[in-house]
Amino acid sequence: MSTTESPERPVPEQAESPEPAEAAPAPAPRRSRRALRRLTLAVALGLVAGTCAGYLVQAGRAPDKLPPLSQPSLAQAKGNGPAPLSAAQDHQAKVDGDLRKLLLKRPGGSRANPAIESDDGWLDLSAYAELYIKPDDAFRNLVGDEFRRAAITGWIESGNRRVEIRLIQYRQVESQSAQEAVFDDRSYAVDDAHTRSWPIPGTGDGEFFVHDRPRSGSVYEAEAHAYRGDIAMEMWVGDTKPVSPARVRELARAQMERL
Repeated sequence: MSTTESPERPVPEQAESPEPAEAAPAPAPRRSRRALRRLTLAVALGLVAGTCAGYLVQAGRAPDKLPPLSQPSLAQAKGNGPAPLSAAQDHQAKVDGDLRKLLLKRPGGSRANPAIESDDGWLDLSAYAELYIKPDDAFRNLVGDEFRRAAITGWIESGNRRVEIRLIQYRQVESQSAQEAVFDDRSYAVDDAHTRSWPIPGTGDGEFFVHDRPRSGSVYEAEAHAYRGDIAMEMWVGDTKPVSPARVRELARAQMERL
């Protein structure tokens, strides 16, 4: 078969070649999944081989001499052991008893406080949560804080001065709930420049606060917050005239001394 010659095609003029660009760095070699598996297998085989070699070396050694089984007898102390603590000295026995007995007694000449919504001095979880502005949120928070029980007392003294004291006990399995509750209450107590605070004598972190302006209507308020162990103490004092800091300090100190 004859072939026809193709016509010559014009060769385009070659443009001046630009300056060679810098060569891009070669990509780092990627290790395949199979190589990783092989490497892992090699490490495992090396560990097995090392373990076997260790057993062989240990088997070739002479056994160590065991220490004698007999030990010198220890002299025991003689005499009677310490007497068990009384309920008054044993803090745990005291706080696990009737929590209401740790509350301050009503002073002589005082009257019952009608704001205390408890017939027997106890506050269950629901009743205590109702004392908050948002009871539903408080209920959930108290469950998470391992609320155990609460006791309450109060009275009216010196005309219109109302006193209310609560003891809230927590289980404290997961956290220091009593301490955390007191720290939260203290942070809410200082809400403006018209609040003064002092430490409660005999407590590490306890404080009481006096609000120099009425906070609800025409009522002046003061409050105290402290804790001891698994019990948090809340105290509220209200009056139609400014509350004396000395009276709040004395009530808070006396209450904490009972815990």
